[in-house]
Amino acid sequence: MELDPALAAVRATHQSVLTTLRRDGKPQLSNVLHTLEADGVIRVSTTADRAKYRNLRREPWAALKVDGESFWSYAVIEAEATFSEVAADPQDAAVEELVQYFRTINGEHPDWDDYRRAMVSEQRVVVRLTPNRAYGLLR
Repeated sequence: MELDPALAAVRATHQSVLTTLRRDGKPQLSNVLHTLEADGVIRVSTTADRAKYRNLRREPWAALKVDGESFWSYAVIEAEATFSEVAADPQDAAVEELVQYFRTINGEHPDWDDYRRAMVSEQRVVVRLTPNRAYGLLR
């Protein structure tokens, strides 16, 4: 499968399954929400204490699976992972990226100051996935 049709499937939803590799090489799967921005990078929000973050810091490879219109229709994107800084201040660049992530999925937040404080309190980070391979079957 070419990247373009797989990215179209990623763009059609915000729900996906992220696969990372544990220390022992076995996969760990997590349900996540993602965005696909105009720069072609897929973004996922997580916290610095989650296994997926630790796994990706150690081995910056991930696979993201999205479902198509039927059970037999899906696309998997393999990607290289990079990261924002962990949110440390309500006005820092990491929080700004998290605001954009939220807006893309949900629109406007009723209290942006509260959201910004929560991102710092939760030690949120943006995982940036740069696609490099795709496979699957889209029907």
